[in-house]
Amino acid sequence: MPMLDLLKFFKVKSGVGSNNHTLPTIQDIKGLKGKRVLLRASLNAPVEDGKVTETFRLEQALESIEFLKNAGAKVIIIGHIGRKENESLKPVREALGLLTRVEWGGEISGASEKLAHLENGEAILLENLRQDPREGGNDDSFAQELAALGDLYVNDAFSDSHREHASIVGVPKYLPSYFGLSFLREYDALLKVMEPSHPAVFILGGAKFETKLPLVTRYAQIYDQIFIGGALVHDILKAQGYEIGKSLVSPIDLTGNPILDLENISVPSDVVVTDGVTRREVGVRAVLPEEFIYDAGPKTLKELEQLLHDAKTILWNGPLGNFEKGFSFGTETLARMVASSSAYSVVGGGDTIAAIRSLGLQGQFGFLSTAGGAMLVFLEKGTLPAIDAVLSSKK
Repeated sequence: MPMLDLLKFFKVKSGVGSNNHTLPTIQDIKGLKGKRVLLRASLNAPVEDGKVTETFRLEQALESIEFLKNAGAKVIIIGHIGRKENESLKPVREALGLLTRVEWGGEISGASEKLAHLENGEAILLENLRQDPREGGNDDSFAQELAALGDLYVNDAFSDSHREHASIVGVPKYLPSYFGLSFLREYDALLKVMEPSHPAVFILGGAKFETKLPLVTRYAQIYDQIFIGGALVHDILKAQGYEIGKSLVSPIDLTGNPILDLENISVPSDVVVTDGVTRREVGVRAVLPEEFIYDAGPKTLKELEQLLHDAKTILWNGPLGNFEKGFSFGTETLARMVASSSAYSVVGGGDTIAAIRSLGLQGQFGFLSTAGGAMLVFLEKGTLPAIDAVLSSKK
């Protein structure tokens, strides 16, 4: 798609160049006092031994919760945690309770009685939506049950809004629907990097190249440089005929793909590998059959530093290394580089944000996104299922 056509696509799909009011927000609602507001929040925080270990998403949700409480609304917070049906939001309620007063509401099926006693300006958190399989199945009956709990619906869960789940796309069919303040911050920040100031650098890590190929193809026409790291680079090296050992690969074959010939797409020149015993820093041509590639090497990081030197926009999603295996050096080094840059920077992805916060650098970026997958879907398509659902409900 030619550059001009691509930018036209984004403007039509996402409202680039207009103000926040392209989306209906909680600031547009009149007469919130006494209204039951069903607030879909981003609550999927990591939990270990029954305690939340990272509160970033909860902190981002706080502004909308407080806005609604201060307006005298009766706030009914819903969200999900984890992937297993038996996981509970009780640890999240405990962590959120340290930030603002919020009561525990228990299971959704029995919430009506507790909601009857909810006073103006109070908030209650209900149990994990995914405990009911109808949530992930976008079952209309579940959407109606959720909608029956409120007078209004507010989506403040940008990170979940790429999913066609009942609480995301079903509820807006039955309630007047709006977006929260955290959602709007995400929306505005991503619109800004979709038409970046140049030079612009896009750093893409993580895995699953099959889901990211359209994004890479489009942004190679918008950004001056795209650096591909993480497990994604294994697919490129494999397609180029390099030995990648036992490294993770995606179910996609990039052999002959046009992106391999694009001069503004770069990959690591050296990597950190291990065979489970010995750890080495080697050039990409020197990986052995029994080794795993787990991080970017020191030469690559110096090359990245040069790449970022004159950048005016930096967009970054996904780590450079395998965090679960303890390979965080590349990501942390890159975080320091981006933090020290004068460029406008937008960063997303759970492991990436966790690294930034662990280093205490969160205040040195243009915007930190709560989203990983949703951020990439929005960047690719200029919209999300949640946005389409709310805007469709207004017609």
